[in-house]
Amino acid sequence: MTAVLSPEQRWECPNCPAVDITREAQPHSRMHACSGLFGMTVPMVPAGTRCKVELREREDYIGGEEGLRMVEGRPIMSAVVTRDDGMDCAVYAPQARVEWG
Repeated sequence: MTAVLSPEQRWECPNCPAVDITREAQPHSRMHACSGLFGMTVPMVPAGTRCKVELREREDYIGGEEGLRMVEGRPIMSAVVTRDDGMDCAVYAPQARVEWG
């Protein structure tokens, strides 16, 4: 008889009350639309992780680029998770656009 293990990973967000549970054996992460960060899609962290999740504003010239994610009129380039042992980053890339003449 072989036992089938169903690993359980509990997730939470330090900026809002969102929690979730996944049962995936492979390495994975969990994203959610965070009510504490203006509805932006940001990573959740394993439950009990001491960290902060913050949005980073895009600091270069944006010109007429479309598809940027905006918060209060400012373009957001990434969400950064900072922990005691390192950091992770989720990048929001603008869309490419082609016009045919």
